[in-house]
Order: sequence, then C-alpha cells, then structure tokens
Amino acid sequence: MIEKLRNQDFDKIYDIMEMSFPSDEYRNYNGQKALLEDPAYSIYGIYNEFQDIKAFIAVWEFDEFAFVEHLAVHPEHRNRGLGAYMLNEQVELLHKPVCLEVELPETEIARRRIGFYKRNNFFLNEYPYIQPALSEGKKAIPLLIMTSGSKVDKDIFERIKNTLYTRVYK
Repeated sequence: MIEKLRNQDFDKIYDIMEMSFPSDEYRNYNGQKALLEDPAYSIYGIYNEFQDIKAFIAVWEFDEFAFVEHLAVHPEHRNRGLGAYMLNEQVELLHKPVCLEVELPETEIARRRIGFYKRNNFFLNEYPYIQPALSEGKKAIPLLIMTSGSKVDKDIFERIKNTLYTRVYK
C-alpha cells in the first residue's frame, strides 16, 4: 500500500506539504525537489485508485537512526488512521531508532500532534533544539525532538542534532 514516490508526483507531494505545514517548516519548491537527488532521502506515499496521493512520509536514513522530516495526510483523507499507519510501517521497516521534530506544545494543534506521536510510541525529549532556516526568507524555529521507543540521553540527542544540522540542514 505504501509506495516510493514516483518523481513525476512530486508536485502533488509539495501541494500537500503547503496545505499541511507552516511555510517555515519546508523548503521552497526547488530546494525541496533537489532533496530527491540525495540517496539518504526518500518519500513514500499512499495512492488512491486514481493515483492521487492520500498521504506521504519523507524520511532521511542514516547509519544510526532515521529522521522523519515530513508526515502529512491530504486534508480530504485525514482522521482515517493513514498517518499512524504510515508512521508505524516506516518505523517497522527501518529497523533502527526514528526521530522527528515537533513544535513546542504552546498551541492546541501542537499539543495534539505531540499526543498523536506519543500514541504511536514516540517520546518527547526536552532538550533545546532549533530547526535552522530552510531557505532564504524563512525563519529558524524552536522545536523539540521526539524519538521512537524511548527518550534519549543528552549524548545521543547531541549526535542526532549534529547529524540533522550537517546532513539535513547543511
């Protein structure tokens, strides 16, 4: 049911990204599309019978862990369990710890997202973390890191942060 993105479908993914995330949380079109050239980066989607994308997950796979950069469900298909299904399938297939970023729990939607990940066996790590600006005109964002299976200690958190800063955000 989950398939690797067909490059010709990138525009559909980007449309869902624009509908699902604040603009500071994704790159501009060309910057986001350029990631498809990086062998560590993959996007997987669930297609409907008309080959429209219902949901997608964008994953960076490194030696020690994987990083879910984006997980989004098209608004027409939300609240049907697709996000949880995709997340859990990826965690199972990766066979390594998985981390992701979440907004600070300062709004109701941020608290709901954190709750979603907690219900799917992710744990909130309270270490300070800032996502660098993703492209010119975008802002750096204070976020938190959640990890699959358990919280991480400060040393592992620092390794995750350093990998994200050097490989994902360059």
